Amino acid sequence: MSMTVQGIIARSQGAPVEQVDVVIPDPGPHDVIVRIQACGVCHTDLAYRDGDIEDAFPFLLGHEAAGIVERIGDEVTHVAEGDFVVLNWRAVCGECRACRKGQSHYCFNTHNASQRMTLSDGTELTPALGIGAFAEKTLVHEGQCTKVNPDEDPAAAGLLGCGIMAGLGAAVNTARIARGESVAVFGCGGVGMAAIAGAVLNGASTVIAVDIDDRKLARAQEFGATHTLNNKGLSTEEVASRIADMNGGVGTDVTIDAVGIMPTWQQAFYSRDFAGRMVMVGVPNLTDHVDVPAIDLYSRGGSVSPAWYGDCLPERDFPAYVDLHLQGRFPLGDFVSEKIGLGDIEQAFKTMKAGDVLRSVVVI
Repeated sequence: MSMTVQGIIARSQGAPVEQVDVVIPDPGPHDVIVRIQACGVCHTDLAYRDGDIEDAFPFLLGHEAAGIVERIGDEVTHVAEGDFVVLNWRAVCGECRACRKGQSHYCFNTHNASQRMTLSDGTELTPALGIGAFAEKTLVHEGQCTKVNPDEDPAAAGLLGCGIMAGLGAAVNTARIARGESVAVFGCGGVGMAAIAGAVLNGASTVIAVDIDDRKLARAQEFGATHTLNNKGLSTEEVASRIADMNGGVGTDVTIDAVGIMPTWQQAFYSRDFAGRMVMVGVPNLTDHVDVPAIDLYSRGGSVSPAWYGDCLPERDFPAYVDLHLQGRFPLGDFVSEKIGLGDIEQAFKTMKAGDVLRSVVVI
């Protein structure tokens, strides 16, 4: 039998979000209903609201979530009722060409629930990133549920579902930062801060945080940055020169662009050492173009790599980082800046845009 819960939707482009009744159908054979305990407010949700991702309104927002499996479909084997899970948007299929090559972190055919949740009038909702977790409960595919240690705070655990894993994975999985290497991270929001924490976790000796906000740079030091640089008003050449001054006269082994705009892309590109590695984890808009001379791309060597979801595998990575947090070895809980209610999400978007938080987390 279907059920009705409260959820937060974006009904039209740019309009304030609304708290409405959401109808959840009976789970299909491989679907599960998860009772949401906490869900982070991510910039991606704002992008959905503003129509910057797609035009499939209305959206059921929210995707950085943790909760308890409440009901399961007849053929579900991956989780059981009562499991504490973090939701993910990379439920790998195991059958596409990426999975067959052993590159499941690039799965091109990820699973979602077999049917849509709706408004009370029957209007189908598009769940953000296939999840839709700004709600008391949500419907997802069983593969979108990753079991983790139930001793973890749901507000912290849920953040692994997107932004924190994106930045952390960019450092650990994509850049593969090694002990003793030097790193510069451009942008010190939640994703960039997670990249800094990941660089520290992997043993980087020099970690340079770059941002235009001194408040964020001070916070970056709390996450392990050894140096900071305010790049406001600086040219690409000036940024690269100052980073080299902090790193013994050469560029860093790794640079990570956690912003996704072309000025920071170019600064990250030119701030790495020859044969250095650049990772792009900040998502660009639909109209930006990369503009560097081809000879520079060739002659500097190394690599320029995008990081999709931090190249993570949820089943491998989520439990590991929860355990590291519980052991006091990774500062996952420090990313939770404030806990709010469902009705506070519109204000949380404003707080996020002002740069006042790493993550606001909705607690239900």
